[in-house]
Amino acid sequence: MTKDKETRRGKVIEVLNKARAMELTAISQYMNQHYGLDAMDYGDLAKNLKLIAIDEMRHAEMLAERVKELGGEPVSEADAKTVRNQAVQEIFGFSADLEDVTIDVYNQFLLTCRENGDSISVKLFETLIEEEQEHFNYFDGVSEHITKLGDNFLARIAGTPASTGLQPQGFAVAKDA
Repeated sequence: MTKDKETRRGKVIEVLNKARAMELTAISQYMNQHYGLDAMDYGDLAKNLKLIAIDEMRHAEMLAERVKELGGEPVSEADAKTVRNQAVQEIFGFSADLEDVTIDVYNQFLLTCRENGDSISVKLFETLIEEEQEHFNYFDGVSEHITKLGDNFLARIAGTPASTGLQPQGFAVAKDA
């Protein structure tokens, strides 16, 4: 591999790993928020946060797979600490801001991949940006409802089920199948 190609590949691996670290932060943050909302008995909100965290898990895995395809080592550390014990009124605005920053950063990472000739990583970031935009829209919408409707909105959700309806999957379940 030529030095120039190695350098370009290294730049792509670097942004892929930065994105992976951001995803690991989001997973931890959203699962923490999920647990808190579930404990406060806001099941529907908790359920959606868990589903979004699962999206982020998929993103982290997709990024790791691409890093490995390029000959790199996927990072395993989050880029920020989890903010704990948030009030329900804080969670959704905070998460909307997190997604908004992520979308902006991922657009810059996409440009880095394009500038370095990696169209596969460009497509990956396009997919991630679309899904992060869906997350932003959800968080921003709930934040607006809480701001405008306050306790009336939250009272309507209190006591709803937190079940995602997902079937248990994973190593432990698969080995019994």
